[in-house]
Amino acid sequence: MTAAAPAAAVKPRRRWAGLAGGGGGGRVSRVAYLYLVPAFLVMGIITLYPLLYQVWMSFTDYGVQNLRETAPPPAWVGLDNYVNVLTSSLAIPNFDFLRIILYNLVWAFSNVIIHVVLGVAIAVLLNTRGLWFRRFYRAMYILPVVIPPIIVATVWRNMYDPDYGAINLFLSATVGTLLRIPPEAFRIDWMQQVADPIAFVPLPLAFYGMLIANTWLGWPLNAVVATGALQSIPNELYEAAEIDGASSWQRFRNITVVYLRPAMLPYAIYGFVITFNLFYLAYFMSNGGPFGRTELLVTQAYRLVNEQRLYGVGAAFAVIMFFILLAITIVTNKMAKATARYDA
Repeated sequence: MTAAAPAAAVKPRRRWAGLAGGGGGGRVSRVAYLYLVPAFLVMGIITLYPLLYQVWMSFTDYGVQNLRETAPPPAWVGLDNYVNVLTSSLAIPNFDFLRIILYNLVWAFSNVIIHVVLGVAIAVLLNTRGLWFRRFYRAMYILPVVIPPIIVATVWRNMYDPDYGAINLFLSATVGTLLRIPPEAFRIDWMQQVADPIAFVPLPLAFYGMLIANTWLGWPLNAVVATGALQSIPNELYEAAEIDGASSWQRFRNITVVYLRPAMLPYAIYGFVITFNLFYLAYFMSNGGPFGRTELLVTQAYRLVNEQRLYGVGAAFAVIMFFILLAITIVTNKMAKATARYDA
């Protein structure tokens, strides 16, 4: 029987040498890039080209007249659209850019804080050992997520109806009966009431109504993320902390919160972006009222394009929105260290 050839004498085939970084690596790399060309073409057509075209539109007076193929090209206006938006110089009812952006920030931050706190609290509660029907509760609280957004907005708008809404009828049947208040006192116009419910807080009643609706809609996904993070915490840590005499609050603060942070902070930033651009509640529930005080940047951009037909101004408005969200995301990520490594 002949001896086997030494392993070092066996030469790898050239086809595998290219994959290992050998002489054929350049050819294999070129083939790999060729497979990416269709994806780059599709992304360029449906994403990159519209973005660049929108930026170009933002420097012109693009309007309805330019939609015709035979129409002359729009006139170049430079930064006029951006200046008119930022200085609230547009001839549009109830348009105040500073008010819109401040309200948008208050709306997004308040929703995210409530969603995260409530989601974590319910996830911790349902993670209790020995809790009956725990899987049933977890299946039930995810239901709001699977309901189409337009249905959510329509149902909640009807619930806030001043005459026949379920909210007013419930308040009349409970608080009104208990305190003997006449039913007429509970004909509350939640979405269009002009007077602020809290005198020293410049937020209309519609804000609180939509906040309740979005809280019902938003906390389940936060609870799902928190539940997944809770499942990854070793029980030995809690047992060791309990042996060392740590209280329940100390175990929650030093173990639960620490392990939840890497999962919840990135999702909180994601939730902020989603809530910041939450179109359907502001548009279908309050329609931006009263007097545009619940208008969001995304609903105002929609009105500029679809109601006012100011396509150039709408494009500039969208570009400003992009940089606002980019700046907020970068600052928030830097302050919270949401993408920092925790294994180093």
